[in-house]
Amino acid sequence: MATTIQVDVSLLNELKCMKLFERESYAEVIRDLIENSKELNEQTQKEVELSRAQIKEGKYYNLDEVKKQLNLQ
Repeated sequence: MATTIQVDVSLLNELKCMKLFERESYAEVIRDLIENSKELNEQTQKEVELSRAQIKEGKYYNLDEVKKQLNLQ
């Protein structure tokens, strides 16, 4: 079942710019955005889990150590 949604002109223009080809529907553009967002969220969660594991193992640098390595002190 199809439905209609209202968007302001600036959002409509942004959606138009995101089309990969002229005849691509806005539904496809929105679906792609949602899929990309989900993938990013999954990737971010994996990175956070990895970071937590590294911190628990003591594999991290504090700010002072980073400044020292970059000669910022």
